[in-house]
Amino acid sequence: MPAAVADALVRALPQGGRVAIALSGGRDSVALFHAALEIVEAARVEMIAFHVNHGLSKHADTWAKFSRGLCAAHGIAFHAETVRVASASRTSVEAAARNARYTALSDLADAHGVAAILLGHHADDQAETTLLQLFRGAGPRGLAGMPAARFDGRIWWLRPMLRFSRDQIDAYAHRIAYRYVEDDSNADTRYRRNALRQEVVPALRRIAPGYPSTLLRAAALQADAASLLDDLARIDALAAYDGTTLDRGALATLDARRARNLLRWFLRERGLAAPSTARLAQMLQQLVNAGADARIAIGHHGAEIGVHRGRVVVHRVPLPAYRFDWYGTEAIELPHGTLRLVRGYGNGIATRHLAGCAITIRSGAPGERLQPAGRAARRQVADLLREAGVPRWERQAVPRVYCNESLAAVAPLGIDAAFAAERGEPALVIGWHASAPQ
Repeated sequence: MPAAVADALVRALPQGGRVAIALSGGRDSVALFHAALEIVEAARVEMIAFHVNHGLSKHADTWAKFSRGLCAAHGIAFHAETVRVASASRTSVEAAARNARYTALSDLADAHGVAAILLGHHADDQAETTLLQLFRGAGPRGLAGMPAARFDGRIWWLRPMLRFSRDQIDAYAHRIAYRYVEDDSNADTRYRRNALRQEVVPALRRIAPGYPSTLLRAAALQADAASLLDDLARIDALAAYDGTTLDRGALATLDARRARNLLRWFLRERGLAAPSTARLAQMLQQLVNAGADARIAIGHHGAEIGVHRGRVVVHRVPLPAYRFDWYGTEAIELPHGTLRLVRGYGNGIATRHLAGCAITIRSGAPGERLQPAGRAARRQVADLLREAGVPRWERQAVPRVYCNESLAAVAPLGIDAAFAAERGEPALVIGWHASAPQ
């Protein structure tokens, strides 16, 4: 087991670095803790420990105290985070707790400069995950279970014990005689994983003596299949994906299976969870069959999927109306970017127009009109934004600068002619820096 931990760390961090153990105080994470202790010097890593207190058990504080004491006894820095898990049903408590745990671990990693987090999942956990995904009707990516190593763009998530069964971990615990705490919730069969472990797995062991190894092989094959499907999607995306948006026409030219595969891959590239099979089919139908001028707004996992100039775009949900009073600060942080109002000369709102004005920053309103400097007539702001290539879902959120109740400027359209400063005249210069779409 120490060799497996060393191998995982060397592969992920060949130059070494700071590594955190996700330490619950239970048998598996404590086994991982001791295995890692044996190889930290050889792997050239600095080891610390993270503990997440879900507050779901009356013994939660005892586990945190045990974990802190274990780290203190071995000179390992310990950091704990308490999370709140709110859920209405027992089955969703597991998912809510898992999401809260990974979010807390990620935040702790950012706060403490950690390059990798070691997780104590083992072969039986992997087999159970594959079975649970099978019962959900998951495809190859779900049936592949948990990856042994995954880089999320900031940190590595490593599971070096996936090759070891629960029995092997028990043997390791007996050999080195370490102490750990028992999680009383493991006996609660209202949780699906516990019910599977206690009521289904014993039967599987009787009829399939190779369990869990056989399921691990199946999961590995599904991981290969998922990887090949991603390779196919990348081929189909070569001329269609620009790193941000996807050519809608490409979806229409592919057969349904490949189009679904490409759309699923695109959504994952844009940071969205995979939709259900039925939901994916509905998305594809809308994106492919809607008219060129149709307004497509498909909500999914806190974002929206739309079409702009023939390309599929994942964007933030349109913001609600907003209004902020301006009191002279140079930078105004808005939910979707930063508006800067800097005193300068020319190319802005003439300061002579601002005397006695209450200046406000607002989102769009019906009927707004603007005459950009150099234009002959006032026009609807919505039309000007459309001509400027601003997507429909962003037009209302583009910040406007009002002087009392008169529209003085729209970023990025510019200054209204009635408020524009002349060359060299003192002015309030406007700069708009939109944040990256979510």
